[in-house]
Amino acid sequence: MSNSLFSQEMQDQLKELKGQLSKGRDTTSPDGDNGKPTEPVSLLTQKQVKKTVKQMDSEHIDDDKVLFMQAMHGVNQLDDKNVRSPANAKKGSKPDAATLSKRAAAQGSDAVELGAGLSDMQALLNPVAGEAYLSYKNPTLQNKIFTQLKQGKLRWYDAVDIHGCTIEEARVAMTQLLSQAKQNNETSVKIVHGKGSEAILKTCVNGWLRQLPEVLAFCSAPPKDGGNGAVLVLLKKNKTDAEK
Repeated sequence: MSNSLFSQEMQDQLKELKGQLSKGRDTTSPDGDNGKPTEPVSLLTQKQVKKTVKQMDSEHIDDDKVLFMQAMHGVNQLDDKNVRSPANAKKGSKPDAATLSKRAAAQGSDAVELGAGLSDMQALLNPVAGEAYLSYKNPTLQNKIFTQLKQGKLRWYDAVDIHGCTIEEARVAMTQLLSQAKQNNETSVKIVHGKGSEAILKTCVNGWLRQLPEVLAFCSAPPKDGGNGAVLVLLKKNKTDAEK
């Protein structure tokens, strides 16, 4: 058939398979006693085939195609691990650490300047436990506002999850988030650092935030926002032209 959906080679193979199935299995075959196959062959019934053909609604479905459908019944397609399934794609509109890192590399400026003076060593010299509650307040901040931050009453505008990042990636992602908040005149953000057995990233975030003059306060988040695996950060407001 000129409009066949299969190549000539595939058509030849189908005809050969059709001939073998129509003749039956060789009785001299050592596959089993009395010429009976040791493995059952599960084929589609004629009713199932007709139903499938009707669903396909194609004039190109001939006997060879039907035979092929019978022979391939029960064969499952293997998943291609190199293709990311949309069903398993991460949901949510919050940018991840990789996105923020790329954005920082492209934009440079404020984010780079913000993280330029951060000392990893200073942060790592003061390790914290995975379950530790983090808390820091600039002396100029009112206690009432700090209490609201700890209670989760202050709305956070943006967040980043740095799980699985290297220290460098985490620093860039964090500073990019803070720079972004500053540009948008947002005063509160969330950083999800996780806990872990050694809590390296949690230790780093705790140390980095204390070094930034833009940070007024931070504390471990309430349970609904990640608990001790995340921090809520309160930033200074941008000065207006009249205040400058």
